[in-house]
Amino acid sequence: MSDMPHSMSAQDSLAALMIAVSASDENIRTSELVKITNIINNLPVFAGYDADKLNQIAQTVFDLLEQEDGLDALFGLIRESLPERLNETAYAISCDVAAADGDIAQSEARMLEEIRYELNIDRLHAAAIERGARARHIV
Repeated sequence: MSDMPHSMSAQDSLAALMIAVSASDENIRTSELVKITNIINNLPVFAGYDADKLNQIAQTVFDLLEQEDGLDALFGLIRESLPERLNETAYAISCDVAAADGDIAQSEARMLEEIRYELNIDRLHAAAIERGARARHIV
């Protein structure tokens, strides 16, 4: 496994979720990578974030996803480091990454469902966030 510490910053957690959504269909698309880069470069929550950490975060996510209970471990790390006030932000950027290529694969939809559950996103709020992502990425 990578040499990632057992704790992450809130920004690391957000990046890890975006990477996990992109990797969930085992096909990380260029449009998804561009979306992740744009989010990190432009959203205020990532102000001052060292984008060079992204490769390390990605490797940690890939390592965890290869393990039997890796998704649970990933969500454990995220719950530890992500303030509750950023839960809807985390879900919104995850939806944006999933929708970036104009199509949400079944595996991506399942990952979003898991994120919604793990971050305790209210169903009505989740529906609004999902609708916004679809509207922004319609082709």
